[in-house]
Amino acid sequence: MADRMEELANEVLQDFADLSEQRGQFESHWEEIADYLWPNYRNTFYPNSSNTAGERKTDRQLDSTPQIALDRFGAILDSLLTPRNQKWHQVQPSDATLLRDRQVQLYFEDLNNLLFRYRYAPEANFASQNQLLYKGLGAFGSSAMFIDALSTGPGLRYKAISIAEQYWRENHQGVVDTVLRRFSLRARQALQIKGWQGKLPDQITTVGNDPKRKDQEFWFLHRVRPRAEIMKGALDSRSMPFESVYVSEMGKKVLEEGGFRAFPYAPTRYEQAPNETYGRSPAMQALPAIKTLMVQKRVVLTQGHRAVNPVLLVADDGIMDNVNLRPGAQVFGAVTQEGRALVQPLPTGDVLLGKDMMDDERAVINDAFLVSIFQVLLESTNRKTATEVLEIARDRGMIVAPTAGRQQSEYLGPLIQREIDVLTNQNLLPPFPPALVEAQGEYTIQYTSPLSRMARAEEASGFMRVLETATAVAQATGDPAPLRRFNFDRAIVGMSDIQAVPASWLHSDEEMAQLAQLAAQQAQQQAQIAAAPGQAALLKAAADAKAKGLKSEDLQ
Repeated sequence: MADRMEELANEVLQDFADLSEQRGQFESHWEEIADYLWPNYRNTFYPNSSNTAGERKTDRQLDSTPQIALDRFGAILDSLLTPRNQKWHQVQPSDATLLRDRQVQLYFEDLNNLLFRYRYAPEANFASQNQLLYKGLGAFGSSAMFIDALSTGPGLRYKAISIAEQYWRENHQGVVDTVLRRFSLRARQALQIKGWQGKLPDQITTVGNDPKRKDQEFWFLHRVRPRAEIMKGALDSRSMPFESVYVSEMGKKVLEEGGFRAFPYAPTRYEQAPNETYGRSPAMQALPAIKTLMVQKRVVLTQGHRAVNPVLLVADDGIMDNVNLRPGAQVFGAVTQEGRALVQPLPTGDVLLGKDMMDDERAVINDAFLVSIFQVLLESTNRKTATEVLEIARDRGMIVAPTAGRQQSEYLGPLIQREIDVLTNQNLLPPFPPALVEAQGEYTIQYTSPLSRMARAEEASGFMRVLETATAVAQATGDPAPLRRFNFDRAIVGMSDIQAVPASWLHSDEEMAQLAQLAAQQAQQQAQIAAAPGQAALLKAAADAKAKGLKSEDLQ
């Protein structure tokens, strides 16, 4: 057993060495991006790098445009994919016919409510970690979320893992199925982890129990990958599809061996180049513009300083000893008797031209991070018709769908699968209804985020365009027949869904039927009231005729 644990520890350490060598080119690229966009990550990408707490890291940043653009990029993805003020997905049975079963409907309604309740619980910390993940995508092109059970009670806990700590491997289909994470812990923190007590190397235990050295840091590895051989029916982790190993670099010891039923990491890339495992980012696309902007800013600052506080050119004729530059001072001898100035400022470059050149680079940066596109589209919605607004929403969806849509498959899908697995282990999910048991609990995910609605905006804008055409035809011909082709009830419901109108704001089909019945009753009553005077006159005439002995035909 001891030999197997030693062999396993050496295998994980060798795997780390191999993966570290494979991502070497990316590390230098990430370091350069951190210099300009996210200085907190400077000097964190190399295995043996270290930082001093409180160290200043903003010495290479002369312009804040890249940092602001990165922050806005994270906000844009968050608002498009995972807005915290609405439910951005629905878990549904794979077989849509099961939704006819009332128990199945209630089960998935409860499941969706549970997911959002535990995901956005304060102790879960999803919102802040999700924002870090999106910023990591914008800066480095690769990021991942670790989803785990809450250690203090039932629920979920999220941690956005920096790409600096992660080493990835893809399977034959291009899916990241192996994650090796290298992270540090203080000795006292390692001693706090349940299951590690008694397994930590003596060096760490000794330091952790020393009041003066307990905050010394040590390095650990966590590797998760598909299990080579799954033992069905086993009561331990050997029956789980993914194996998990924690190793201490100090002492080369296995601290924990286990497994997962669902991949605990949700790694994602912004976009990929051929034959590359890690992603490429908007920052990589805009890096030439970012570096140019920093150089331009330095030049403009220098020239601006010279323009505001210019260098003075003084005639060397012995007349002037010095120049008094205090406000209100009188400088004798600074002009000739003819009034020709003997002191002149040194001409400087065109600062305004430099500002225009910087604005060009800022525009490129904002384009790369989707900022300028959204600003133009949002500003253009002022004083627009409903059809024009729908057209703008469609165009915005077309622009971001190729990149942001990838996050639904690589990030959000695995995230939800892992959440369901963790909540299932904690017995927090409602029991399966019989129909779902027979279907083996298979489910699918339907996204209802603003990005998904933008993709459907083509339906709404197309309807409005055709409706405008039909209305014009009806007005031109005086024949309303073209308008009778539309089912306005269905169209209003569909467009309300696309525009994120809450379902509770609309009447249900049953309520609409009741309203139609009530309207018919009211119309009948109004008709009776309107006909009442005529009916009363006929009755009075009939009574008078009867009194006079006249026949009814004589009244005609």
